[in-house]
Amino acid sequence: MNIDDFRQMYVTELQELRSVEAQLVDALPKMTDMANHPELKQAIQDHLQETRSQQDRLDEILRRCSAEPREHVDQSMQAIVREAEKWARMVQDPDLRDAGLIASAQRVEHYEIAVYGTLATWAKQLGLDEDLQALHAILEEEKRTDEKLTGLAKRIVNPDAASA
Repeated sequence: MNIDDFRQMYVTELQELRSVEAQLVDALPKMTDMANHPELKQAIQDHLQETRSQQDRLDEILRRCSAEPREHVDQSMQAIVREAEKWARMVQDPDLRDAGLIASAQRVEHYEIAVYGTLATWAKQLGLDEDLQALHAILEEEKRTDEKLTGLAKRIVNPDAASA
């Protein structure tokens, strides 16, 4: 596919981000099953609900752009999800595995923060104020999730892993 203008690039990146969220909807239940600590399980489950909502909001943005979510597998997200699965196979101790899962979950969050930030900037440049508001709201949710994971790691998971 050749991209000929900024708006087309914006829509294509939205479609790619929609793929990211779809992959997460599939991956997060598996991460919940791998997690040991109840607070980590709950944080992942909460993020699954948030991710479903984000997916719906991306669908709405794509409708406003007269675009469909296309079938596409975001290769970067696929690699990040594989890393999370690798932790589960490599690490038998549940406390250590939880620390690895948080590391993987934060990779996901940082990737999402980067893409949502870029798309919010592009929406502003294109004068798409409704999209900008929605993308900015999702960006803030991703940042809060990252902060929640950091707090959980510092408070419980990493100390438990260090004493394992």
